[in-house]
Amino acid sequence: MGKGILHYDVGEQIELFLLIKSATKGTASNGKPFLTLILQDQSGEIEAKLWDANDDDEKSYAAQNIVKILGDVQSYRGKSQLKIRQIRRTGPADGVKLDDFLETAPLSIEEMQSELTQYIFEMKNPNIQRITRHLMKKHHKEFMEYPAATKNHHEFVSGLAYHVVSMLKLAKAIAALYPSLDKDLLYAGIILHDMGKVMELSGPISTVYTLEGNLLGHITIMINEIGKAAEELGISGEEVLILQHLVLSHHGKAEWGSPKPPLIKEAEILHYIDNIDAKMNMLEGALERVKPGEFSERIFALDNRSFYKPVFHK
Repeated sequence: MGKGILHYDVGEQIELFLLIKSATKGTASNGKPFLTLILQDQSGEIEAKLWDANDDDEKSYAAQNIVKILGDVQSYRGKSQLKIRQIRRTGPADGVKLDDFLETAPLSIEEMQSELTQYIFEMKNPNIQRITRHLMKKHHKEFMEYPAATKNHHEFVSGLAYHVVSMLKLAKAIAALYPSLDKDLLYAGIILHDMGKVMELSGPISTVYTLEGNLLGHITIMINEIGKAAEELGISGEEVLILQHLVLSHHGKAEWGSPKPPLIKEAEILHYIDNIDAKMNMLEGALERVKPGEFSERIFALDNRSFYKPVFHK
């Protein structure tokens, strides 16, 4: 498909097919309506404004539609933005399909499934293993396809599973350094910590928050899911409580969304591993868009910092 939208420099003109990830209506200072479009292909996404948008435009350029765009890449407040010259919806004659535009995890679903199965197999505690396996089986399809978030990190098809597999690899390395860590708890906590996102989010394409996601959030959803799984399997005891605590505390602090801070060793480590993997994904995504010797755009989730890409980096 040629080079992706993220690989165009400021000042370049583009003529590309792009998927509308989201379309938000706004009103300009002159009172005229406009649409803020987030456009994507497999390389990533870019924002564009469609000025003087009418009702027909709102219908034509809604999320999940594919469009052909002629435009210019500009810089606006330190971020690339697309200035639209021409835009039209595609039809059957254009020969493009949705899958051509979706950013996906670097590993295949089969590879990630194999890794997850192995980590569950390695668990020695039967209660922890049974609860984890039960919930993986229950939510398997969505777990393997959903993103980990709507923005910031792992916001691509199969991003949730890829985030979890990356975290499991980190956990294995850390547990080898600190043998006192309970690997069963750590692995189960990692697999379950974000699983509630399969109900918090709408799906892998044009992802938005569901009603349950907005009113409860993935942490609360998953606490309930662990409780239901334990009940269905006839499991009671401390393992259930500890697994719930791992999920409940993985954001680390109340202001970051966790009702309780980590109060067991494995919960503390889970929080750090989650943070490392999410932040590395954000950094890699931001630095991929800049040349050596340049600063990235500001990353809101990293204290609004711009990161420098050293010249000697390849």
